[in-house]
Amino acid sequence: MCHACIIDGIKSSVGHCAVAASGSMHTDAGFIDASSQGRLREGVSISRVVDLTHTLTPDFPSFFGKAFEEENKFAFEKDGLNLKVIKYAEHVGTHFDAPIHFSADGLSIDEIPVERLVCPLVVIDVRIGAHKDRDYRLSLADISAFEREHGEIPENACVAMWSGWEAHLGTERYRGEDSNGVLHFPGFHEEVADFLIRERQVNGIAVDTMSLDRGCSTDSKVHYRWLPSGRYGIENLANLVALPPVGATLIAGAPKIEGATGGPGRVMALV
Repeated sequence: MCHACIIDGIKSSVGHCAVAASGSMHTDAGFIDASSQGRLREGVSISRVVDLTHTLTPDFPSFFGKAFEEENKFAFEKDGLNLKVIKYAEHVGTHFDAPIHFSADGLSIDEIPVERLVCPLVVIDVRIGAHKDRDYRLSLADISAFEREHGEIPENACVAMWSGWEAHLGTERYRGEDSNGVLHFPGFHEEVADFLIRERQVNGIAVDTMSLDRGCSTDSKVHYRWLPSGRYGIENLANLVALPPVGATLIAGAPKIEGATGGPGRVMALV
C-alpha cells in the first residue's frame, strides 16, 4: 500500500478530528494536520506500516473449535468467478470486542466512533513475567514502570499487552489447555482496566493472546469492567515485536456489521 493511499485513508477516517492543530504530520505524499483527538504526532515521518493481523485459517486457535467453515459457492473454471461462503463465530482470529459483547446495551461494532479507531498505540512489554507465569496479568506495577521510562500513557490511546505469546502460535501452548480443560495464557488485570478508564481515558486495550482476561479466568472481570465503559478490545494481535513502546499510530480496521458484538478485522500500525 502506498503512502498516499494510507494518508488518504487517514484523512477520510479521522474526518473532522484531523482539523488544523499546532503542527503537521510529514509523509512522502505531503502534510496532514495533526489531530488533537487522534494524536497524530507533530513532525513524524511514516517510515513503515506494520501488519498486526494474523492470517485467519480454519485451524487458528479459538474458543469455538474450528475458526471458520467455508463452501466454494462459485469456481472460476465453471462460473467465471470465485466466491466462497464463510461461516464463523464473531470472535476468532485477530478480532475486535465491541462494548455490547459484555454489556446489556453497549455499542455494537458498527457504532464505535471511527475516530477512536485511529489513535496512539502504546506497547507494554510483559514478556519476562509471561515467560515465568503463563497466567500472568499486566499489572499496575507494569503500568508504573512503563510510565517512569516512557512518560504518561496519552489520553485516547490504545494500550497493547506484549506477552510474546505469538511465538506459541501453532503449538498447544497458545491455548494452554490443561488436563482439566482450563486454558492458560496472559491477560490484563482488572485493576489496570479500572485505572485506564478512570485515570488515562484511553480508547482501547489489546492483547497478543486469545482474550483480554487471562486464560484461566472464570469471571471475565476485565471484559465486564472494560467493555461496558464504552471502549473496545482487540485480541490475537501479531507482530508487536516490530513496534516501539510509544510513537506508533494504530489503524484499527474494525468490521462494520450492524448489531455485531465484534468480529475479525485488519489491524495496522504506522511507525
